[in-house]
Amino acid sequence: MTRAYILIQTEVGTATAGVAKQIGEIKGVAHSENVTGPYDVIVEAEAPDLDHLNRDVLQHVQSVPGVTRTLTCPVVRL
Repeated sequence: MTRAYILIQTEVGTATAGVAKQIGEIKGVAHSENVTGPYDVIVEAEAPDLDHLNRDVLQHVQSVPGVTRTLTCPVVRL
């Protein structure tokens, strides 16, 4: 199982609570929270592998209205 944190920026004036709620309903999203700082929403996502993470989760996150930029940080175990 691959886990990742996705940091999300939204359009200025977008209700980030609505964006976080909509993203939280995407299959593969474990948690979706509003945050302050350079990013507006942070997401914890899970998928069988990186290909599925991109195809099944990230593409849906990026298609949510108001999302302008994402930064995906896969979790690594050392």
